[in-house]
Amino acid sequence: MELLQILTARPPRERADAVRNREKVLTAAARLFREKGVDNVSMDAIAAEAGVGKGTLFRRFGDKSGLAVALLDDAERALQEAILSGPPPLGPGAPAPDRMAAFAAAYADYLFGHLDLVRMSESASPGARYRVGAYHFWHRHLVILLEEARPDADAGYLAHAVLALLGAELAAALHPDYGEDRLKAGVLAVVSALCGPRGA
Repeated sequence: MELLQILTARPPRERADAVRNREKVLTAAARLFREKGVDNVSMDAIAAEAGVGKGTLFRRFGDKSGLAVALLDDAERALQEAILSGPPPLGPGAPAPDRMAAFAAAYADYLFGHLDLVRMSESASPGARYRVGAYHFWHRHLVILLEEARPDADAGYLAHAVLALLGAELAAALHPDYGEDRLKAGVLAVVSALCGPRGA
């Protein structure tokens, strides 16, 4: 599946009342998560704050990880659109190694800007990270760039390896000792090594 197809795959149009309820829930969840921390907010509290029934909340989002995915949607789409049509080096028009470095830096900014939500969305169940459309988009983008920069390598595997360095669980575990700047620099060093002399 190409990047544009992944980006434009959207659910069917919703009824107006369903859209209103979704916005009320997301607004309430974002506020409670921000004020109390993701781990300290229950689904019951979110339903009460949004003024919707618990059944509505669970049917729509399933659990807190489903809410996290929905809350991350706008930020993910903004990054995806910058990759598809933004200025280089993140967008088209720059050499593959430069685009990979720009992606790693931009994704790290997104990750650290929403770390608790990304972590919840990725660790809700075994393999949750790899089942969402956003992961497929990031992976496909890196595969395309790696095929250009390193035609001798297994682009599919290397794309997963780069994304593993940008996993929320790893970032959360290392952040207290390494800090955001050092973690970001480490990812960029790996990307540079992947696209070094052979990828130039």
